[in-house]
Amino acid sequence: MKPHYNPRMATRSAAPAAHKQSAKATRLQLDRILSSTTFQQVDRLKRFLHFIVSEHLEGRGDELKEYVVGVQVFGKEPSFDPRTDPIVRVQARRLRARLERYYATEGEHDELIVELPKGGYAPVIRHREIRQETRRSLGASLTSRNTIAVLAFADNSAEGNLRHFANSLRQEIVHGLTRFRSLRVVATEPRETFGDLRDVGVQLDAAVLINGSVRRSGDTLRVTAQVIDTGSGSYVWSEAVDVPATDLASAPERIAEAILERLKPDLLEPDQSRWMGQPTQNLAAHNLYLQGRYHLNQRTEEGLHKAVEFFEKAIVEDAHYSLAHSGLSDAYALLAHYGVLAPTDVWTKAASSATTAVMLDGNSAEAHTSLAHMKATQEWDWAASERGFQRAISLNARCPTAHHWYAMSCLVPMGRLADASEQMAIAQTLDPVASIIARDVAVIHLYRGALDAALEQCDHTIELNPHFPPAYLTLGLVQEQLEDYDEAVAALQRAVHLSPETPRMRAGLARALARSGRQQEAQRIVRKLEEQARKRYVSPVEFATVHLALDDVETGLKYLTRAVKDRCFELLALNVDPRFAALRKDPRFAKAVRHVGLA
Repeated sequence: MKPHYNPRMATRSAAPAAHKQSAKATRLQLDRILSSTTFQQVDRLKRFLHFIVSEHLEGRGDELKEYVVGVQVFGKEPSFDPRTDPIVRVQARRLRARLERYYATEGEHDELIVELPKGGYAPVIRHREIRQETRRSLGASLTSRNTIAVLAFADNSAEGNLRHFANSLRQEIVHGLTRFRSLRVVATEPRETFGDLRDVGVQLDAAVLINGSVRRSGDTLRVTAQVIDTGSGSYVWSEAVDVPATDLASAPERIAEAILERLKPDLLEPDQSRWMGQPTQNLAAHNLYLQGRYHLNQRTEEGLHKAVEFFEKAIVEDAHYSLAHSGLSDAYALLAHYGVLAPTDVWTKAASSATTAVMLDGNSAEAHTSLAHMKATQEWDWAASERGFQRAISLNARCPTAHHWYAMSCLVPMGRLADASEQMAIAQTLDPVASIIARDVAVIHLYRGALDAALEQCDHTIELNPHFPPAYLTLGLVQEQLEDYDEAVAALQRAVHLSPETPRMRAGLARALARSGRQQEAQRIVRKLEEQARKRYVSPVEFATVHLALDDVETGLKYLTRAVKDRCFELLALNVDPRFAALRKDPRFAKAVRHVGLA
């Protein structure tokens, strides 16, 4: 006798099996994502994704709150307060963007999609219909400019008998490239036809391609080599080399060496490139200089003071060391720009040091960068500043500070934001781990009104350096422009927490509080800033921006006038900084703009 079929029992027994199979598929998809190239170098995002998916599969998705993620994923103390530390929200935005990038590239054919919806931390896992004809996205960004592939050189001879020579030439170039430690040389098949080179760049994960051709003309062999930027599909460089056709045996090595010698300035490792300058023969002076640069790059009050100390010690060791004088100029200038000291207290020292650096080494890109920076920020001589920066770049196009300061101190004031953005992109390519360069890329986006791009870049900067206060300051300004005041306040509270004595961070928080309607809290910070100003220098711009946010235009303009007298660095952005947008039609503001030479 057959057992009675009970559909309710069948459904009940099938459900756990289906759930088990679904959980297995989800874990396989999670492993696929975490092992992808997209997630290769973002360990914190990998921990974040693994945690929330695992909790979801264990049935604890409803418990995924900001506090839990902060403590369990990011190692925060039990006293962690998400209201003052936005790390979870910042990393959640980065995780969403990273997942979108993965599914636009490597995961474009994946059946299972893992998403992190906005407003929560519980993931959503869903199926999608696979469309095999979907083309791999060309918008996928390549992970590094230091990834290169050498394609086969085409045999364009009439007889077609130079293929062996072309292959030997390619092998010699590959051999030469592998000597550069900073390069990853991608292995490729030696075939002549690859199709669209931008597609090849994506397929090989190569940012740069080298290819070319060989042909015979009488008794001469002509080799043409090109370098292609796969992001744009454009030729970056091309060169032809002629050799006697009777010297085919040794020619590949010599031609490869000639091509690599031409490319060498663009392929040198950062620690070998000329932007670090020629070291002094005095090793102690050089070591002190490097320590000064390290502290300078921290962009904190303590770091800037330490930078001055190390550069001065380097000069004591070697008074003729141009880079030390250039570094000292930069340190004094930044002490003024960051509102640590009054510009009038450091202007003479900064200008004198920059001039000395150029006198000691007229071919130093760093020295000309320091002097051009002074021409812009203290003399407001925009034409002379631009000539100085262009001179520095002509001396060494691989000096990241030259491109960086050309953008922020010269091009931004003149309103040439597209040019500034281009210079910042070059600076970031040359120094991709510099927190201040990454932050200033976000500032350019902010000035151009590209708020989503600015937000993404702020998140990238914070991922580079979670303890970098200027990144949270800019993040707060971006959130303020988006009218997301809770997020703005949280970011600026983090900035104050990281740098509690810095007036700029406090003023930024006061402004966000004022814009969010919390005027009394903002006024309390203003009073603290006034107390602080009786003991040390506080830039009038800080007071001006807060009073403008409090709708006290008269007081704001009074402080702005004082800032013009002090020659404050922030005035360089008067025409593009959104904090001054409400004043653009006021004749008193126009007078300040003319005084700075920007009208």
